[in-house]
Amino acid sequence: MSVIQQTFQVQFSYNIQFTENLFNPANTLFIDFIRNYGSNTFRKKILFLIDEGVAIHHPALKSAIQNYFKNQDFVELASEILVLPGGEQVKNDPVYFEKTLEAIDQYGIDRHSFVAAIGGGAFLDMTGYASAVAHRGVKHIRIPTTVLSQNDSGVGVKNGVNYTGKKNFLGTFAPPVAVFNDTTFLRTLNERDWRSGIAEAVKVALIKDLTFFEWLEQNALALSARNEKAMYEHIFRCAELHVQHISSGDPFESGSARPLDFGHWAAHKLEYLTNFSIRHGEAVAIGIALDSVYSHLKGDLTLDELNRIIVLLQNLGFELYHPALGENDKINLWKGLNEFREHLGGQLTITLLKKLGKGEEVHEIDFDLVKKSVDWLANIAEQTLQKA
Repeated sequence: MSVIQQTFQVQFSYNIQFTENLFNPANTLFIDFIRNYGSNTFRKKILFLIDEGVAIHHPALKSAIQNYFKNQDFVELASEILVLPGGEQVKNDPVYFEKTLEAIDQYGIDRHSFVAAIGGGAFLDMTGYASAVAHRGVKHIRIPTTVLSQNDSGVGVKNGVNYTGKKNFLGTFAPPVAVFNDTTFLRTLNERDWRSGIAEAVKVALIKDLTFFEWLEQNALALSARNEKAMYEHIFRCAELHVQHISSGDPFESGSARPLDFGHWAAHKLEYLTNFSIRHGEAVAIGIALDSVYSHLKGDLTLDELNRIIVLLQNLGFELYHPALGENDKINLWKGLNEFREHLGGQLTITLLKKLGKGEEVHEIDFDLVKKSVDWLANIAEQTLQKA
């Protein structure tokens, strides 16, 4: 028998830039990146796609982009700036994925050119997936516009769309070539979207950084009250923890461990059960609360530690229970757990809490304990309602 063994490594590198008024002509950060990236022996092209919600709240954005690229002879801006819906709609309906591919084809975006997407996490997921499969990979630039996408999903390496009722069933691991976090976009967020992304900071702090968790406790009310300084610091620290984790071990998730999905197995199912009426971050907050209660009932997390988590989430303004959790004697959650197992490749690996700031991986879940955890959250919700 003959064998040819092949081994090689591919290095990925990209910067997450923090700025304000990205497309102000006085801010040359973006245009300098385009000018200096890759070869200068040919004229580069760039196609912009904008989340419809962003376009509505920033009506001058299109003209600002066109003006920004005026008289730049080293780059060709596609004549159309494509506006598509944001949120899970853009991941659920394949027509938007197809429209993105059609635009990449129509405007001649090749593997040395750029697709720049401006929007929330779901919008970046879809456009990143389209960019990754067009020509086996065109250069993708992310410009996240929500708290959740600036501190978590937009700075990572995952792309995807939903399929047959399963979240992110189709997708790729394809890092962007750059991420630009523009604080200007955060100011037009509504209260729910401002709050929603903070759940991802609670998640990463609980499993990795006690000091950050304590900072969140101290600044929860300021964050909830839209204090911009607190929000910007939280985004930077949360994004930093996420990228450190991605680069430190298994960036493309070859194994079954997914610690950054703490609180997510239930959250993903809850989003579907509510027909996405709750935001991803809102579902994650509930998922964090559920897995924290489970960690306590399992005998790891102390009651005091659990109460600190519950109080933090409440101070941030999150509701910690939804009736969909208890439907059909929690059987829908059981299905969600099995779907999560399938997504991981057959072996269940769930991150729970050993203590504040330290996660642990488990491969079995006592579903009777999950049911008790749901009842615990329902009781907290009832007590909160009575106090109100």
